[in-house]
Amino acid sequence: MKTMGIIFANDGNISALTEKRTMASLPFGGRYRQVDFALSNLAAAGVRHLGIITRYNYQSLLNHIGSGEEWGLELEEGGLEFLTPYAMSTRNNYRGKLESLHYAMDFLTYGDEDEYLIMIDSAVLSNIDLNSVLASHIDSGKDITIVTKTGIANGEKMLDMALKLDDQGNVQDIVVDYAASSEYDASMDIFILSKKWLIQQVKEHIARNLYHMDRDLVLGLWQAGQLSINVYRFKGHVMYNESVEEYFSNSMSLINKEIRHDLFHYNHPVYTKVRDRVPTYYGEDCQIKDCIVADGCMLEGKAEDCIIFRQVTVEEGADVENSIIMNDTVIGKDAEIKYAILDKNVTVRPGARLVGTPSNPIIIKRGETV
Repeated sequence: MKTMGIIFANDGNISALTEKRTMASLPFGGRYRQVDFALSNLAAAGVRHLGIITRYNYQSLLNHIGSGEEWGLELEEGGLEFLTPYAMSTRNNYRGKLESLHYAMDFLTYGDEDEYLIMIDSAVLSNIDLNSVLASHIDSGKDITIVTKTGIANGEKMLDMALKLDDQGNVQDIVVDYAASSEYDASMDIFILSKKWLIQQVKEHIARNLYHMDRDLVLGLWQAGQLSINVYRFKGHVMYNESVEEYFSNSMSLINKEIRHDLFHYNHPVYTKVRDRVPTYYGEDCQIKDCIVADGCMLEGKAEDCIIFRQVTVEEGADVENSIIMNDTVIGKDAEIKYAILDKNVTVRPGARLVGTPSNPIIIKRGETV
């Protein structure tokens, strides 16, 4: 059974953290990028023909993924393709996933038209067995399978799509771009469907000036009685990194061993680009407590409840708490950092003080000096 995959790299925006990078290339968990979860899930399911649709700011994503060697994607037939439809089109504005798929039609029409297609976003992180989802889709005989998660909808969080099910698991209602109540399942933005069926739907929707996957294809066809939906409820841990507050909270939760294991090892390992570095140096007087620390760091100060990426320097007397410190950042002597996100290559001067809150962490942009 042949299966293709598509990852949407730009769906979502997290303030200053995604000004110059895609959601897919956003660093996460000390040494990973968010795209690593989608790539690892697809690779573990045996998907070897994979397209990544990206619209802008994708240079760091290209550098990170390269040929796809770490995920075993460079050796198989089909392999990995970067699809940049908006770089080749006369349109500059993005109108929806269906338009992106329309511009990527050469990729979709490659190979056997009876293949299945798995589509996945980069803002919702999980360690999911996609083979089980595919088997559920085939057994159901439905047009499309949507992966959902209970316990996310709360009447406050804005969801791309939410579905209400009856006791038999049949869809009773669908809402789009709405803060659905707790009786709804939240879509995880993972879809499985027939490639042949999708190609036909994309052509028909574009011809009618309809461009949105959730609203026009799923909700529109379902309301018209022209779409059968299979819902796969995922039981594992899911992280929706769709705002600064969520990104910060989810990153901090990785300090919990059970959450960390569930996200990174539940069904299979999560792979990332290999970067060999020397081991982290811990100074004689440093105090490091409840932190995730990557390799290549120089730690001589204090750090507690932090996510510390590669090549970070914390100088003597510095006090860092409840913060995310990305690659190659230097925190000067006697500086105080609390509830902050320091992007890559940030320099914090000696004695500087940066204090945010859990719901509003301070963000220092990449390469800045404070």
